[in-house]
Amino acid sequence: MNRKIAFLLAVVMMACVNPAGAQQAKIPRIGVLFPGGPLHETIEGLRQGLKDLGLEEGKHFTLTIRDTQGDTKVGEEAAKSFEREKVNLLYAIGSSVIAAAKHATANVPIVFTIGSDPVAMGLVKEFAKPGGRLTGVHYLVKELTAKRLQILKEILPKLSRVITFYDPGNPVAVEAATLARDEAKRLGLKFIERQVKSIEELRSGLQTMKSGEADAIFYLPDTMIVSQAQLILETAAAKKMATMFQDESLVSKGALASYGQNYHEIGRLSAKYVQRVLSGTAPSELRVETADNVELAINLKTAKQLGLNVPAQVLARAKRVIK
Repeated sequence: MNRKIAFLLAVVMMACVNPAGAQQAKIPRIGVLFPGGPLHETIEGLRQGLKDLGLEEGKHFTLTIRDTQGDTKVGEEAAKSFEREKVNLLYAIGSSVIAAAKHATANVPIVFTIGSDPVAMGLVKEFAKPGGRLTGVHYLVKELTAKRLQILKEILPKLSRVITFYDPGNPVAVEAATLARDEAKRLGLKFIERQVKSIEELRSGLQTMKSGEADAIFYLPDTMIVSQAQLILETAAAKKMATMFQDESLVSKGALASYGQNYHEIGRLSAKYVQRVLSGTAPSELRVETADNVELAINLKTAKQLGLNVPAQVLARAKRVIK
């Protein structure tokens, strides 16, 4: 009996001397879901934002990243897996990914970055008081559709035909297509719409697109489409077509121009939501923030390859010009 008591006392003493060895604190895990493509810049912005807040990756948090490649079903399965693994928080990027994550989970808090109205989509009750387990940063995409087309026409005064690809099952993309169609009519442009329901259909549509069919490819807000941005850029380059996107990271990769928010900055802004949720604040108490600053970026290298001279008045408005 004395030996048993002595053994128990030794165990207790060891635990007191080295409590970390008895029960090591767990590092919060963040499960990240994004549809691929340039939206990866949002994750890099999140990392930077958390670093600015004094949180070191690997020490204060870990990120487990799943690229859904524009597939909603993949997003749902990944979200279910994250919840089973008991991650502390889900970080979801893009409307379709966020909707899939909410639908597939029941308890895990979700911080999002979204380019469409989260109230209209039924993701939160209202901006001021989300009222559930989701909150985050909202930015403008659909609302800039007409302006984005106007700027493309300014860059290309002789522009006459514009082609776009979008998923008819994506309500945000459908609304943006209506806005673009109306603006194209006002500008005297032929607006060519190609509806695609899968990445395979998009790839096929890009491959069969004829040189000269349109002067430019115009991006509409659609997470499936943006996941294939690199393929769109390669196709446009091969067919000598201009491109207009939303995020400036694609201009760095060869797009002619972009007009919209900076994905990296959106990710950085969202870091404070991640920090507060990990600290115990309920998402329902965190107002959804709208980032409304927009940027114009132009790639003069691409313009030269296309034989274009970008008007000086347009260049003067650009926040970033790649020479």
